[in-house]
Amino acid sequence: MSALRDPSMPASAMVLAAGFGTRMRQISQTLPKPLVQVQKRALIDHVLDRLGQASVAHAVVNVHYFADLLETHLRARAKPKISVSDERDRLLGTGGGIAKALPLLGNAPFLLVNSDSLWIERTTANLVRLAKFFDPQRMDAALLLAPTSEARGYEGNGDYSIGPEGRLAKRPARGVAPFVYMGVSILSPALFSGAPRGEFGLNALFDQAEEAGRLMGLQLDGTFLHVGTPEAIKDAEDAIKRAGA
Repeated sequence: MSALRDPSMPASAMVLAAGFGTRMRQISQTLPKPLVQVQKRALIDHVLDRLGQASVAHAVVNVHYFADLLETHLRARAKPKISVSDERDRLLGTGGGIAKALPLLGNAPFLLVNSDSLWIERTTANLVRLAKFFDPQRMDAALLLAPTSEARGYEGNGDYSIGPEGRLAKRPARGVAPFVYMGVSILSPALFSGAPRGEFGLNALFDQAEEAGRLMGLQLDGTFLHVGTPEAIKDAEDAIKRAGA
């Protein structure tokens, strides 16, 4: 008998896979970044495997760059069930892409995962931890954040600080912050109320949620692998081997 599904886990997820992967251009001239392999497995399969392990039943994947290749690859997957949000005609950005896909995602909170979000777990699965942390009464968005010291391949200045009860504060324009957003979150459809049409970025909605006190964050239990460049692929593979993951 299979284990009962955790009722806190969203039933649906959005996987962002439409971008050009410009920092991977040595590879992405002939291949979309979600199909770049780490340990002989496509980045998007690492993500979809995590979702399947967390009992997420349905994933919506947006496509634009090399859309045909990506759709062909996705047809081979059995779990989770895949729906495609087609952005072939116009790339809509992170926010616009999600807004277009909302009819496929339903009315309940959903997971958002970048197609290149990769991490090493420690104890409890981080998607499970994030689902238990998310409270729709207090939050419009709950972000999974890695300490910059636990982010392999990341050389930026961080994105957020975490305050009491997980409340997030954005890094000052010329400052630094101790945590980096991993491209993994749980979002309420309410976050998109009044959102613009067409192309826009998700950060503007995060800023609005922060101002309303409804942007929260949870620290990753593990190591974030930032696979942003071809050189970072080997670094990620080495980290996974060292961890025995």
